[in-house]
Amino acid sequence: MNKLVAITYSVLILVQSFNFGFEDLSRLSVLMEHAEYHQKTYGDSFFDFISEHYGDAKFQHENEHKEHEDLPFKHNQTCCHTSVSFTVPNINFTLEYPPFVEIPCNFFYKESISLFEKSAVFQPPKFA
Repeated sequence: MNKLVAITYSVLILVQSFNFGFEDLSRLSVLMEHAEYHQKTYGDSFFDFISEHYGDAKFQHENEHKEHEDLPFKHNQTCCHTSVSFTVPNINFTLEYPPFVEIPCNFFYKESISLFEKSAVFQPPKFA
């Protein structure tokens, strides 16, 4: 599922980077009509037409017709980048520990056996 979401977002970003819009898609008929006009008038092939209007010869051929403004993908591409900086403010935490209060011991246990008295089992042998 994560891969599908990642691929979908990648394709969406790729398509948006081409800068296509619905307005451009609706103007494709104008592109075909203008290509037919160039074929009849100048004898240009479709590839010549594309190079004259979108390729290297664009600047020489740009001002010859009024129809160039209606062609798709001819909008001004203004590149506007905004820089967003995320800053983390300095947050100082002061941790205050409550003072240690010693609780008086209410329980007293005294062991009944002293460690100084050794039982008979741990005495050295008396008869050798």
